[in-house]
Amino acid sequence: MAIGYLYFQARTADEAIPLGGVQIQIMDEAGDSVYELTTDENGETQIVSLETVDREFSLDPYYTGATYTGYDVFAQLAGFQSVHISGIPIYDGETAMQPLQLSPMRRAQRSPAVSEIALGAPAVTQQGERSPERPVEEARVLRNVVIPNPITVHLGRPAASAANVQVSFVDYVKNVASSEIYPTWPETSLRANIYAIITFALNRVFTEWYRSRGYSFDITNSTAYDQAYVHGRTIYESISRIVDEIFNEYVRRRGQNAPYFTSFCNGTTATCSGMSQWGTVTLAQQGLTPLQILRTYYPDDIEIAETNIITNVLSSYPGTALRTGSRGLNVQTIQTYLNRIRRNYPAIPQITDEAGVFGSSTEAAVSRFQSIFNLGVDGVVGKATWYKISDLYAAVTRLAELDSEGTSLGIGTVPPDSVLRQGSRGQDVITLQYLLNVLAEYYPYIPRITQDGIFGSGTRQAVIAFQQMMQLGADGIVGARTWNALYEVYRGIQGNVPTTPDTGSGVTTYTVQSGDTLWLLARRYGTTVDAIKQLNNLTSDVLNIGQVLKIPVSPNTSYFEYTVRSGDTLWLLARRYGTTVDEIKRINGLTSDILNIGQILKIPENR
Repeated sequence: MAIGYLYFQARTADEAIPLGGVQIQIMDEAGDSVYELTTDENGETQIVSLETVDREFSLDPYYTGATYTGYDVFAQLAGFQSVHISGIPIYDGETAMQPLQLSPMRRAQRSPAVSEIALGAPAVTQQGERSPERPVEEARVLRNVVIPNPITVHLGRPAASAANVQVSFVDYVKNVASSEIYPTWPETSLRANIYAIITFALNRVFTEWYRSRGYSFDITNSTAYDQAYVHGRTIYESISRIVDEIFNEYVRRRGQNAPYFTSFCNGTTATCSGMSQWGTVTLAQQGLTPLQILRTYYPDDIEIAETNIITNVLSSYPGTALRTGSRGLNVQTIQTYLNRIRRNYPAIPQITDEAGVFGSSTEAAVSRFQSIFNLGVDGVVGKATWYKISDLYAAVTRLAELDSEGTSLGIGTVPPDSVLRQGSRGQDVITLQYLLNVLAEYYPYIPRITQDGIFGSGTRQAVIAFQQMMQLGADGIVGARTWNALYEVYRGIQGNVPTTPDTGSGVTTYTVQSGDTLWLLARRYGTTVDAIKQLNNLTSDVLNIGQVLKIPVSPNTSYFEYTVRSGDTLWLLARRYGTTVDEIKRINGLTSDILNIGQILKIPENR
């Protein structure tokens, strides 16, 4: 019997918050428990080995038996909804990472609901028509090829009443590749398939194939129209590594900029005018390169191009990797980002090198970050590491900004009694938009929106997405039922999600939940059991559910960091966060009122 490998990552809020203490049970096909695991402070488990089928069967296009062994998983954490995943495919010699996207329970919810995720065989084994609509050659909408970050995926056929999810483009490609093909295939075959997957998605974005037809998404997960995507599915290390290298590279015809329409099918039970997925295996075994494989199915003049235009990225990759000995503003940027991320991931060591100097402590922090986020651990900030650090920094600072904004808005426990609909304006609309944006951090089904106090079409789409998620009447109107549901979910987040340490006071408070221990809390907050016991005058290690503890955290100056966006001014920021222009200028050493997009400001806490 062959052996494959599996581990878990439990995180929430776009990975900004790791979830330690998640209890995980792995069961075999007979329903017997084979492992019981618990996530650490980074939300990770150790890697475990599992019996599976010999890999040679997954290389045979005509083999009809099982090419992997499926395992079921049940994951639970106090204060969060549980997850049951069935049929996780384990392949011979392959390491699989299973993300656990746990959602906070609602306030006063008596017991957790269970989310069901069914996996199983990849799309390459499935029968059925696969003939996605091809855009006409002249159908060009965007001027440049842009990586959509996030990309919005419709979980059904285009006209189906199904949810949309927002996911980073890199994670989308990893998911599709893991949903479409076997991770055991030769590397050149995997690369050819991943190039086709990337290019197909970028073609849909470039031509605005769905958005130009009035849809609010970029692509579907229906293989009859687009390519497979299973939200929450297992990702394989062999696929993940390649995607990190080439996620911004795509196929085009020589002399053209547009992504080529790289349609594909399995080539056995379904044939098409595009690439044969199984055919790529044969060609790889014959020694062809990825580009040669692609030219077998697409025009001879295709080439691999690169785009560095990625939406919602604070700082673009400088083009040259940063490593020990590097100096300058780009190094300082990465140091700033990592030191902020460290507040949420205390396992990342503190950077003590001089600002802008890539020394041994910067290398150690980069290496630990790479280890936590499944990147090649070499201590070098290449393209994949740069963009992952940038994404995480944006996620953790966005949460901090929302927390501070909630304080300044005075969000209470009683919802407004107004009825809001498209066209409404005012303070209650700002409150609504704020609540939706907080929820969007934890629920990928809800799109982020602009908080401008105007109830436009974007706000209406977000309201409908929330109503669908809560199984309310999805009419886009915010009445009493929708207000109450918004507050129930919002207060559930406040009460159940682990807080980032208060960097100003040196002490934060925590309410004990089922499964908590002093050791787990000490790991989570980067302190010690003795320090918690001393601060709370505890004489034993016994904790009671509902008990409120003081948790010591590292003191720091009383401010949070904010990244300047288009339209920001010092006056607007001062109004938003309850401070003054002079105070912002003083704490940042500014001599003028001019701000630059992407500039990082210290904003004084309003205590």
